[in-house]
Amino acid sequence: MWRPSVYPESIPVPFSIRAAAPDDIPALAVLIEASVRGLQAADYTPAQLEGALASVYGVDSRLIADGTYYVVECAGIAVGCGGWSRRQTLYGGDQFAARQDSLLDPAYDAARIRAFFVHPQWARRGIGAIILEKCEAAAIAEGFRRIEMGATLTGVPFYRAKGYEAIENIQVPLANGESLTVVRMAKSFPK
Repeated sequence: MWRPSVYPESIPVPFSIRAAAPDDIPALAVLIEASVRGLQAADYTPAQLEGALASVYGVDSRLIADGTYYVVECAGIAVGCGGWSRRQTLYGGDQFAARQDSLLDPAYDAARIRAFFVHPQWARRGIGAIILEKCEAAAIAEGFRRIEMGATLTGVPFYRAKGYEAIENIQVPLANGESLTVVRMAKSFPK
C-alpha cells in the first residue's frame, strides 16, 4: 500500500531499479492509475482519462515476460515503472485491442519506449530519467539505433528534454467514444 509520508520531499532518497515480475502486476496497476489521474489531468479531460484507463493504459504483461519492463522502488515501494520493447506495438497495455506482438528488426526498425508512469507524489525526482536511461542502454545493446514512442501530452516535455523529437500526433480511439492524443516521438543513436 502506498505510504505518502514515508519520505518527505526535502530528504534525498535512494532509488533502485529492477526488472518487473508477474507478482508486481497488482502494484503496477495501482501505480499506473494513480499516475494517470494525478499527472495527466491537466492535459486530458476526465472522460478521456477514464476511457484510456479502460481501454489503453495498463500493465503490459508481454513486456514483463520479455524482461524489458522495469520498476523503480524506494524502500520497497514501487514509485515508477516503464520499459522498452522489441515488438511492433507502440503503446497500450494488455487490454489494448490493437496490439501487435511481432518482433522488430534492429537493422531496420526502431525499438519502442513503453508505458512510463511515475506516482504523482514522486514526480520530478529523476525517476523517469532512471528508467529511460536503462531502456535506451538495453535497446542499444540489442542493436537498435533508433527508438520511438507514443508519448502522452504530459510526457512530451520530458522526452523532448531527453532528445526525442515529435513526428506526428495520433488520435487513439477509446472504448467510451472519446479519443486520446498521443505524440509519436523518436530519437536516433550513433552507430
